[in-house]
Amino acid sequence: MGKKITDRVTWVGKVDWELRKFHGDEYSTHRGSSYNSYLIRDKKTVLIDTVWLPYDKEFVTNLKKEIDLKEIDYIIVNHGEVDHSGSLPELMKEIPDTPIYCTANAVKSLKGQYHQDWNFVTVKTGDKLELGETTLTFIEATMLHWPDTMFTYMSGDNILFSNDGFGQHYASETLFNDSADPCILWAEAMKYYANILAPFSPMVTRKIKEIQAMNLPIDMICTSHGICWKDNPMQIVEKYLEWADNYQENRITIIYDTMWNATRHMAEAIAAGILEVDPEVEVKIFNSAKTDKTDLITEVFRSRAIVMGSSTVNNGYLYSIAGILELIRGMKFKNKKAAAFGSYGWSGEAVKLINEELKKAGFEVVSDGYRVNWEPDKAELEKIKEFGRQLAKLL
Repeated sequence: MGKKITDRVTWVGKVDWELRKFHGDEYSTHRGSSYNSYLIRDKKTVLIDTVWLPYDKEFVTNLKKEIDLKEIDYIIVNHGEVDHSGSLPELMKEIPDTPIYCTANAVKSLKGQYHQDWNFVTVKTGDKLELGETTLTFIEATMLHWPDTMFTYMSGDNILFSNDGFGQHYASETLFNDSADPCILWAEAMKYYANILAPFSPMVTRKIKEIQAMNLPIDMICTSHGICWKDNPMQIVEKYLEWADNYQENRITIIYDTMWNATRHMAEAIAAGILEVDPEVEVKIFNSAKTDKTDLITEVFRSRAIVMGSSTVNNGYLYSIAGILELIRGMKFKNKKAAAFGSYGWSGEAVKLINEELKKAGFEVVSDGYRVNWEPDKAELEKIKEFGRQLAKLL
């Protein structure tokens, strides 16, 4: 059954307690997620978004318990990705002529995915839909994080329906931030930003400034995933501005993969050297072959520098390092430094190649790196530790 948000707005979504992978295998959801759909009852009745395809029949069945579907005057699609629009085909079988309000790009994505020519009404920033005592205002949010994305603002109740903005992949028994575990909430909010919105940080800043210039009173931010921001909702907006501004903390993340532990021993020696020079910095070491990649990207997002290492194999680096390098490149991080290291048996190209990829990803590479032939002995480990000391000064 639905959950009351305000006297006019009811949550009619789905909490997915079992979800562990999202976007295929791209995003880990250790704490599940939710697909938030909202029903607005004024003189006109509006449904904002639906839920993911696997739950389409469940969604429509539950929605029928909440309202006679024929009473729905309009459907708003803030974003066409299947976790938001997946139940549309099942719903439109019941009410096929209901107008669907969305951006022009959303029409393209919805037609491309479902091959249906529904009753689309295209909108752009500033367009309004009068419901009676309240009014919906549409705000295009291109590339946050798809070309078709928009926000919908509801006057009267002063709610910003922000779709993928300000959300988290977090299944919870509560809808609101004032009753959620703040440690989990903020950790999941940062992970969400780092992995989904970070590549679009300049656009995040511009869109927030644009909305602030509209002087809309915002009493609540209702997201499409996770918790809604009810208590001091602008706190997440301020955090987004901070995260979008080349965010970093006083931490250095060391990422490595290894065949027979020589590169692991190097990682540990580098960390020890860094901490000898700068005991205040937080240094973390991760094996990229054993660490969840979504969590790892979050660590990189938080860091002012990374040090990346790999054994050389077939004139290159190990494939888990290749995967992380590709993910990092796509995140378009700014204002971060980097260095590379690695062990090898006979050719030793990995360090040079990692440095090249880090430069392509926008990192300032501060060193040519450090290579070790075979397993480092005690004397070599001391040299590696000295490399770490020098990195502490450079990073």
